[in-house]
Amino acid sequence: MARAGVTVERLTRAAADLADEIGFENVTVSALARGFGVTDASMYSHIRNVRDLRTKVAILALTELAERAAAALAGRSGKDALVAFANAYRDYAREHPGRYAATRFELDPDSASAEAATRHSEMTRALLRGYDLPEPAQTDAVRLLHGFFHGYVSLETAGGFSHSQAVDASWARNLDALDVLLRNWPSQM
Repeated sequence: MARAGVTVERLTRAAADLADEIGFENVTVSALARGFGVTDASMYSHIRNVRDLRTKVAILALTELAERAAAALAGRSGKDALVAFANAYRDYAREHPGRYAATRFELDPDSASAEAATRHSEMTRALLRGYDLPEPAQTDAVRLLHGFFHGYVSLETAGGFSHSQAVDASWARNLDALDVLLRNWPSQM
């Protein structure tokens, strides 16, 4: 095992790279073992099963995405923060399709999983500070933004936008519309 240099971190990163190449749903212990030139059985000294492996990739992806979002948000507020965050999200999804798919993997509520998912939501709440939304409007806005970003990116990467208008132009117009909505959030009924 030592000659192959297998560690949990290296396995996780290799699995994330593999997910970007072949799709997150196709990442298996066998495929990963082949990449390291070891047997499947030797992998189990580092991971419990394929779910454990995919959970590790999901945590890595959520952490990477949160780091990108944090860097994008630094020193920004309002529409500037919204656009920077949205572009960081979209760019990550386009550059790392397998890792991005992993961010949608259902995680167990253990501490490592919860921390990664919470940090991702905190970045969205950070961008919303510039819009001064109170609770529960802020939670509604987090859900709206995650739904929009995920929906747009998913449709775009699946080739779902075959209209004549450029996809980037639509993205920019949609971000303009989201900014207007966030600045004029409807009051609670």
